[in-house]
Amino acid sequence: MATGSNIRTYYNGTWHDGDLPIMRAADHGAWLGSSVFDGARLVDGLTPDLHAHCERVNRSARALMLTPTVGTDEMVDITREGLAGYSRDAAVYIRPMYWGIDGDVTAIVPQAEKTGFAICLEEIPLAPPSASVTLTRTRFRRPVLEDAVVNAKAACLYPNNARMLVEARSKGFANALVADAMGNVAETATANIFMVRDGEVFTPVPNGTFLAGITRGRHIAHLRADGVPIHETVLSFDDFARADEVFMTGNMSKITPVTAFDDVQYQTGPVTKRLREMYWDWAASERG
Repeated sequence: MATGSNIRTYYNGTWHDGDLPIMRAADHGAWLGSSVFDGARLVDGLTPDLHAHCERVNRSARALMLTPTVGTDEMVDITREGLAGYSRDAAVYIRPMYWGIDGDVTAIVPQAEKTGFAICLEEIPLAPPSASVTLTRTRFRRPVLEDAVVNAKAACLYPNNARMLVEARSKGFANALVADAMGNVAETATANIFMVRDGEVFTPVPNGTFLAGITRGRHIAHLRADGVPIHETVLSFDDFARADEVFMTGNMSKITPVTAFDDVQYQTGPVTKRLREMYWDWAASERG
């Protein structure tokens, strides 16, 4: 699935131009879902937290019983080599991925030592600062570790997210605010979630039902360094209805203001704006 344009693919030890076929019909990942990925970004020549994203895809592979075949530092070097083929002002989505190739005697369990690897680069514009989203509730929830591999960025989790988005769009909203198995707010269908009330910031405490994202962690660190009170805690839908600001965080757009949750309206507030400034100031300071 090509979301963007100008795609480059790393496969079998070399870079190729275009959306290269990399998986066979009988590969374990193709018919039994043993595939993981991660996402990083090239924006204005910057690749914030690229090392952390490459490191996490290896953790995700292990969680799905796959053996990573590329070390983190090597993966970063390969990615930078591929990015050299883009113009300096290109906005590129960076997607390293693993998948199972063979199964065991039952076919169900992937053979850990037989793992496919690729990196896909594609130009996808970064959303402008004026971009925002609206949220609504969904009947679909985040699973727990006993039900699904929620400790990995696994492709098999995303059909559930797709159901959330389709339901939200059918109600006239852009995204869904999602509960965990206990009925507390976990995240949205596509990103982690924060809210601001009386100058303090709150975000759902990681409880094993969602990935506490790399960009989420970076924003938390910046808030603390800036002296803003930040709480990782249990949050309800009513808490979000009483918020002064709400914003989503994730690799694709870094920070996205929320302007509505059901019939509650929000403005893009000072904390959201300040946090965006701090993120890109930090990213620029990490250049090179």
